[in-house]
Amino acid sequence: MNKIWISIGILLTVIGLALVVPCLKAGGTKAAGGYQVLAPIRNGNLTIFPVVADTSHDTSQFLTLDEGLRSGDVVVTEAGNAGPLVRPRPGHPVWDEHPRGGAQVNQLVLINNSKRPLLLLAGEIVTGGKQDRIIGKDRLVPAESDPVDLSVFCVEPGRWVARSEKFAAPMAMVQPSVRAKAMADKDQQKVWNQVGQARTAMAETVTVQAGAVAAAPIQTDSSYAGAVDNTAVRKQIDTVAAPVQQQYQSVIRQLRDRHAVGVVVAVNGQLIWADVFASTSLLEKYWPKLVRSYAAETFSQQGKSTAVDMHAAQEFLDHLDGRREIVEKEPGLYQHSEITGDGYKVFALTSLLPSTGFDLHVAKMAE
Repeated sequence: MNKIWISIGILLTVIGLALVVPCLKAGGTKAAGGYQVLAPIRNGNLTIFPVVADTSHDTSQFLTLDEGLRSGDVVVTEAGNAGPLVRPRPGHPVWDEHPRGGAQVNQLVLINNSKRPLLLLAGEIVTGGKQDRIIGKDRLVPAESDPVDLSVFCVEPGRWVARSEKFAAPMAMVQPSVRAKAMADKDQQKVWNQVGQARTAMAETVTVQAGAVAAAPIQTDSSYAGAVDNTAVRKQIDTVAAPVQQQYQSVIRQLRDRHAVGVVVAVNGQLIWADVFASTSLLEKYWPKLVRSYAAETFSQQGKSTAVDMHAAQEFLDHLDGRREIVEKEPGLYQHSEITGDGYKVFALTSLLPSTGFDLHVAKMAE
């Protein structure tokens, strides 16, 4: 009788595990960084492969841009407007706020007044000023920093009139195809061109109907942030993103002890992107706007959706090295690496702060 009860107990345990983590099977061997791809979450032509890691690091000291702007501890403003925001410091000269004067398309000034280092990710949108901009590359800004010149790209061609002196975070990130032009090409015109293509694709995909609750048309000169906030576009993005977001949030909770840290992304069966973080908590902070950026990419890549398997996704994540590497370093703060491989680029942001030395964020794009 005891053997029967033991057998039943083992069976119930197996069934319980199957219910808690359905279909989450390992995908091939682990990558050099200890990353492992799990079974995909699919909705329409968007496929998301959860990624788990061997370890998860303590990232509690890092402040995100959304957190900093919401609290007021982080201020972003046009070049030339930062003077009144600078804290007087004995023995330090007054910061020269661009003696040539005036705002510049590809430059903003950021001040981190918090006691925590600030993490910035390429593609994060800040709205306001004379034009909406996106952060040009991953970087860290030290706690209680002096004014920092930010390399940014405009995602709102056609406007050069100030809406406000300061910038806000709409909790949004541009889609991967726009991020790629900023991160890899580093070319403002290519960013503008890609923004234009993205807006056109959104306008062609959604149907704007007349009536009291109708969405406003997507104007040709609107910002990227304005386009994705269009009622009809937002509804379409929600249709794709919401189920994926909810399913993966459930996966994150189930796999917290297995260190869910990122995703591999495919659209129409084509692997296009990967985002991997140093911890589950950091992934959770960025996940809501990341998944919407992936969903926005589906506008630009319409067509018959084909399946992509876990093996291919694992292979994509396994190759994070390349034939050429460019390293930029701010000693004691961070290192930014750009790695070029055959048909892909990898960008890694490594923290050099005391007791760290790990990659905060790794992004891989297919070219």
